[in-house]
Amino acid sequence: MASVLSVEGITKTFGELRALDNISLNVEDKSVTILIGPNGSGKTTLINVISGIYRPDQGKIIFAKKDITRLPPHKVYRLGIARTFQIPTLFLKLTVLENMLVAEKDNPGESFFRALNKGSWKKAEEQTIKKAGTILSLVGLSKIWDSPSSKISGGQMKLLEVGRALMSGARLILLDEPVSGVNPTLAHEIFVRLLDLRDRLGITFFLVEHRLDIAMSYVDEVVAMAYGRLLASGKPREVLNDRAVIDSYLGG
Repeated sequence: MASVLSVEGITKTFGELRALDNISLNVEDKSVTILIGPNGSGKTTLINVISGIYRPDQGKIIFAKKDITRLPPHKVYRLGIARTFQIPTLFLKLTVLENMLVAEKDNPGESFFRALNKGSWKKAEEQTIKKAGTILSLVGLSKIWDSPSSKISGGQMKLLEVGRALMSGARLILLDEPVSGVNPTLAHEIFVRLLDLRDRLGITFFLVEHRLDIAMSYVDEVVAMAYGRLLASGKPREVLNDRAVIDSYLGG
């Protein structure tokens, strides 16, 4: 299968700290790939580099055959990479549906002059609401569409962030600990939803997660890091049985 994302020789330093040390990896298109490693191994830093929050000191990032290495976050986002955070970043005073609607790109009703002419954006607004409804159904939130986002559970907030990413038209979604702090039942549901989105819509997921007891049953590929370096990559059983990966978790 072809790669949708290629990280080539990425290095990132913060003063004397070498957070990423010549990292190279590929993320296959329409896959669920997990990035694992002990705390401080550089996982979130790598996600921040891919999404444009940090600029690497060396190396290249290729997404859908385009070099995005030096692009700022908003341009990376417009090309089709969205991300979520360990602590959801929702608009808490807005409803679930309203949080979805703000992610729609190029809404004609947001234009200062076109906003005055309802006929120029009403149909587009109706289509956007219909699209949001479809996505809310896919992520299991259609029954709470009118609930304030501040009142939904932590797991539902994580699903809402995924829904917002889909509203933006993302092809690749970067997830930072999507089941952190979520009860086991909903954690499994989140992963089931991710697999369904992969299969139905062809979405690629690249995620960081520490709850390996749950995540490993659902992922296609595993990438392991420690101390800013790549240790191993491949199928789950292969990587989890790698001696270097075992030692990094056990402190061997």
